[in-house]
Amino acid sequence: MEKITLTPNGEKYLVLEAEVISPDVFAGKTLDEIKALKVWEGNTTWPLGKFFDISGTVAARAEDQAIVINGSVPRVKYIGAKMTAGAILCKGDVDMYCGAWMKGGSIIVKGNADAFAGIQMEGGKLVIEGNAGNYLGASYRGDWRGMKGGEIVVNGNAGCDIGEYMMGGTITVKGNVDINAGIHAGRALGPKDPGGKIVIYGDSPGRVGAQMIRGTIYVLGKIETMMPGFALKTTQEVEFDGKATPFKVYQGDRAEAGKGTLYVKA
Repeated sequence: MEKITLTPNGEKYLVLEAEVISPDVFAGKTLDEIKALKVWEGNTTWPLGKFFDISGTVAARAEDQAIVINGSVPRVKYIGAKMTAGAILCKGDVDMYCGAWMKGGSIIVKGNADAFAGIQMEGGKLVIEGNAGNYLGASYRGDWRGMKGGEIVVNGNAGCDIGEYMMGGTITVKGNVDINAGIHAGRALGPKDPGGKIVIYGDSPGRVGAQMIRGTIYVLGKIETMMPGFALKTTQEVEFDGKATPFKVYQGDRAEAGKGTLYVKA
């Protein structure tokens, strides 16, 4: 793959909205055209090259374009939003909406990602090696359709409402999560659609699967307070990391006549 490197140059800003940082946008342009791409700071636009030193080789097609952000950018939003192909590597933190509406390609964040990462994602893979904020893989504000496909992996912890209104795809969190994991999952699906999958290796304070209609949630840690709308159906062994693990299997949320499945490590 051809690689373009963006290195923060120390120029001061409040918050940047940089949806243009995407292989779909970079591919086929010259370096000068990439430097001239517009980013938003409040109601003002600036060229991308005002804030980043930009170097490397441009690919003709998005699937052949890699972007490396050579540093932490905790106040740059929308990195990789709506991308369909290619690869992005961020060597630090990112702000909100990283990988939002993503349809393909891959994003690796070496640090933390703020809220709304991977919202309404349809394909591709988003890996966050640090922690993720609230509403990971969820719906956009005011919408009822969350993540539809693709894969999100968080090596650290995640916030509240991950997988809200989730319709498909997989979210894996290696650490702990806050309340409301999988809330409203499957609500926008038809009666035969299986829904998405959430795997939580750590703990949650509670409300896992609240108002869930369809989908599957695995919790290998502890849930402090179980939702009363989930009924214990059976116990079952499921293979995780090459080892058979016993789970209590619940169905719910019965308050919504839900058919979701919640596996809690026995």
